Amino acid sequence: MRMPIRSLSLSLLLALGGCSLAPTYQRPQAPVAASWNLPATESGQRVGELDWQGFILDPQLRQLVGIALDNNRSLRQTLLDIEQARALYRIQRADRVPGLNAAASGNRQRLPADLASNGQAGVASTYQVGLALPEYELDLFGRVKSLSDAALQQYLATEEAARAARIALIAEVSQAYLQLDGAQRRLELTQQTLVSREYSFALISRQRAVGTAGALDYQEALGLVEQSRADQESNLRQQQQAFNALVLLLGSADAAKSIGEPRQERSRLVQDIVAGSPSSLIERRPDILAAEHRLQARNADIGAARAAFFPRISLTGSLGTSSAQMSGLFDGGSRSWSFVPTLSLPIFDGGRNSANLSLAEARKDSAVAAYEATVQTAFREVADALAASDTLRREEAARRALADTSEESLKLAKARYEGGIDSHLRYLDAQRTRFINETAFIEVSTQRQIALVDLFRALGGGWPDHQASQPALRQAKP
Repeated sequence: MRMPIRSLSLSLLLALGGCSLAPTYQRPQAPVAASWNLPATESGQRVGELDWQGFILDPQLRQLVGIALDNNRSLRQTLLDIEQARALYRIQRADRVPGLNAAASGNRQRLPADLASNGQAGVASTYQVGLALPEYELDLFGRVKSLSDAALQQYLATEEAARAARIALIAEVSQAYLQLDGAQRRLELTQQTLVSREYSFALISRQRAVGTAGALDYQEALGLVEQSRADQESNLRQQQQAFNALVLLLGSADAAKSIGEPRQERSRLVQDIVAGSPSSLIERRPDILAAEHRLQARNADIGAARAAFFPRISLTGSLGTSSAQMSGLFDGGSRSWSFVPTLSLPIFDGGRNSANLSLAEARKDSAVAAYEATVQTAFREVADALAASDTLRREEAARRALADTSEESLKLAKARYEGGIDSHLRYLDAQRTRFINETAFIEVSTQRQIALVDLFRALGGGWPDHQASQPALRQAKP
């Protein structure tokens, strides 16, 4: 009857070793509406099918983003955090399998006569060589597995955080490039306006010298020249600051040399993006996925805290040869072994285990709240980006029409002034209006392109390495 009892005991241990006391995980219900507040367009490219290289149409901007991904220090620090999380997971996972060490030891000691078994003082020697099993816990109630699962989820959360950092860096470089482009366009407009106003001022000066223009016309023309000079310095400052911000994001000592004059085409990005549904956002956006992995880690911590209330069995042992003489270590009959199982059952711990369980449950509740807050924040960011992109598109068209009208008004005012029909003040007013409307159009068109980048990022805009990294992550799971 001894063999069936042993087999039954082994089967029971194996069955218990597969159990876990962690609660069954269920994704919390997303506390957001089922659709966006604004009607999202269904024509265009979906973010899930569009990586950042497909989203960015400007070749120079693509090159700059690549430089930033290779050299940005903040991103590099985030990637190093991944290595730390991976190492911690591997350390925790190693506790799930028994270790094996090669061991060799020697001991010589002198025993006095009253301690020796034969009543005579002498020197005793013991030499051992073999394999040793360090302390290994039989994971009957899933404590070690829960700790390993928690470490895995923390690692996966760090991976998603790195994806979020990459997407954020792509967006920041794109927006800095667009701001630089807008500053350069405003600077070019100001320089052209200054040349035109200096020409008008020179003409007024000559007319005043011969008495055909008054002091008011002269002062108005002079004021517009000085205004253009001030605007030129302001736009030059903004252009230089935008340039410096872009250099910082690129993170390379030679980054300044990589930034050339933006090309003349205005379609630097894909102009139509399909937002999809909030549920697809939850499946794709990396900060939401990271929050869910952290929630799953806290869920596993509850399993480890529950398992601490149950008995813990640890095994240690060794197998090898022993002899009183080093030369007899490998002689026949020198084989030795030891097997030391240890059972510990918590009886009184001052409430430590109960407190640890309460802490784990509170941390899970906090993680649920953090996950729901992340979903709500993401939903709002997408809704804001959709609203900005939609309204700025219409505003850009209106600003373009207004700027074109101002251009035509300026041509008519110039012709009427040169024909002696209107005064010089009306001509100057037309110049002023045209400059204001052209500047407003440049600013709105820049804001719309930046809003497209915001929408791409808010939707969890594609990162091509994400799909390639999934098999590796699946292999990392136990």
